[in-house]
Amino acid sequence: MTADWFYPFPPLYPGTLLKRYKRFFADIELDTGEVITAHCPNTGPMTGVCHIGGRVQVSYAPSPKRKLAYTWELAQVNDTVPTWAGANTALPNRVMKSLLAARLIPELGDYTLIQPEVRYGSDGKSRIDFVVAGEPDQPPTYIEIKNTTWAKGTLALFPDTVTTRGQKHLKELMGLLPQARAVMVYFINRGDCTHFAPGDTADPVYGELFRQAIAAGVEVLPCRFEVTPLGVRYLGLAPLYLNEEAVTVDLT
Repeated sequence: MTADWFYPFPPLYPGTLLKRYKRFFADIELDTGEVITAHCPNTGPMTGVCHIGGRVQVSYAPSPKRKLAYTWELAQVNDTVPTWAGANTALPNRVMKSLLAARLIPELGDYTLIQPEVRYGSDGKSRIDFVVAGEPDQPPTYIEIKNTTWAKGTLALFPDTVTTRGQKHLKELMGLLPQARAVMVYFINRGDCTHFAPGDTADPVYGELFRQAIAAGVEVLPCRFEVTPLGVRYLGLAPLYLNEEAVTVDLT
């Protein structure tokens, strides 16, 4: 049962964000009073997620191979109903690997093989996040995953900035058809969003390619997740809208 599935976090430590800089660094004051520098795994603008003075959660994993022992994992968002959002862009692939292994996304159909990081694309240099396959006479399913944390009210949006890489991925997914199934998973990394649409205001080119991809046969799965300092729970699919204007939910 999906409701019983849970992806646990290691112990997390609460604090307050003091500064984010050089994309990869965040100065955080832990609740103990100690000020630490944590690795920020999200290189994007983190629109609506990065708030100076906001509450955050970090993991701690000291190692001689790491320059920074702390990693920024979660950020508190939504002043109306305080909600945690994932700040670590490596989380979606880890969670999806576990979900795929548990066969908890029925929209993907039956499969017996799960392969991560498979090369594909016209130049053979791109890597798809996962390929799942079943019977030899059935086409494989290529799955690309996009971390989604930007929101307007209850509407989740991707992307939150111009992404030429994301545009390329949509084109490459279309190029897989009809020899394979092509699936784009938008990993809605916060529990307060109930709907999904492309972020046309941030990247109108991506929005147009998104609609072209759907028309061509690319399947879109906006997957909702509840995120807490204890872990992540899958909530099922969010209704999909082709643009922001089509959404009828209250965004205030």
